[in-house]
Amino acid sequence: MTLSRRKTLALIGGGVLLAATGSAAFAVTRTPRTAHAPWATAGGYDDPRLRALSHAILAPNPHNRQPWKVDVSVPDQVTLYVDTDRLLPHTDPFSRQIVIGLGCFLEVMTLAAAADGLSVELDLFPEGEDAAALDARPVAVARFTRGDARAEPALFGQVFDRRSLKEPYDMARPVAAGVLAQLAASVTRGSGVASTNEAAEVEALRDLTARAFEIEFHTPRTYKESVDLFRIGHREVDANPDGIDFHGPMWETLHLTGQFTREGAIPTESFPFRSGLDMVTSTARTGMAYIWLTTPGNTRAEQIIAGRDWVRLNLAATGLGLGVQPMSQALQEFPEMADLYAQAHDRLAPDGGVVQMLGRLGYGPKVGPSPRWPLEEKLA
Repeated sequence: MTLSRRKTLALIGGGVLLAATGSAAFAVTRTPRTAHAPWATAGGYDDPRLRALSHAILAPNPHNRQPWKVDVSVPDQVTLYVDTDRLLPHTDPFSRQIVIGLGCFLEVMTLAAAADGLSVELDLFPEGEDAAALDARPVAVARFTRGDARAEPALFGQVFDRRSLKEPYDMARPVAAGVLAQLAASVTRGSGVASTNEAAEVEALRDLTARAFEIEFHTPRTYKESVDLFRIGHREVDANPDGIDFHGPMWETLHLTGQFTREGAIPTESFPFRSGLDMVTSTARTGMAYIWLTTPGNTRAEQIIAGRDWVRLNLAATGLGLGVQPMSQALQEFPEMADLYAQAHDRLAPDGGVVQMLGRLGYGPKVGPSPRWPLEEKLA
């Protein structure tokens, strides 16, 4: 992530800003060279399936793990698998969020194919599914056919600009009810959708999501799962363009001087831990409205549906100039989160069902894209 002004000031306040000179000064100005290339090369393939897939790899996914693998050996067909080396066993023990990310992938692929005049028929989990774990069986078989495609240029046109905006939002700028209605109208794949901009409800959800971050940080194994995925500095980001990226002059300086490392971020008394927790909780408290998706049950197919609807919502928000951040912590199924999970469901799904996604909404700064592996790395 690039460093916002607020974050820069926080680091200066922590006394860690150091001057860099000579070769170090050059190094801290470097940005990733290859990690953002897939955003520029999407669509540049002769095979329409590869064109669609080159857009699909830009879809949002938990911890930016990009857990997709695809087989295009059968003509007019794409078979999607999950890369089981890219799961999140501590924060996402049943891989529910991973499957939602795969749903986002399938929806962007479908939108891209439709823009090319192709319709996509999905056969989900054709060899069966396991509610508790993911394995080597296919997630979906997608069959591409010419004609009868329903193009949605208003959504597909936002693929390159879509972000998960994790910066603080403008607390002087409300999110209007009409905007929430437009977002809800984009949810068409089968999820239930609800939202609020009512002051008391917004304050309650700010508190809920901030407390969920505190639990995730203070649970050693879930926090370490994130820390292990830190990519610090342009070299690490280029070498492994997944996970949680930290690049830009300040992060490069902190990394070069040994003041921001994965090992150093683990102790709860460390500056990286304390400032990181403060950063995410204070940002969570700037939500100006919230939106959530529900399904009647929690089957893998319903998780795919939620992912398809989530990215549609995210694309619609982009077109409206609105920021969206998934606030998934309170929906995670590890034991330490059980109380907040129950509170979230009591508040957001009082009549039953499963809350699959919860998003913080507001207006914030423009940010750059997240790193991506090239499509060629994802072909089975």
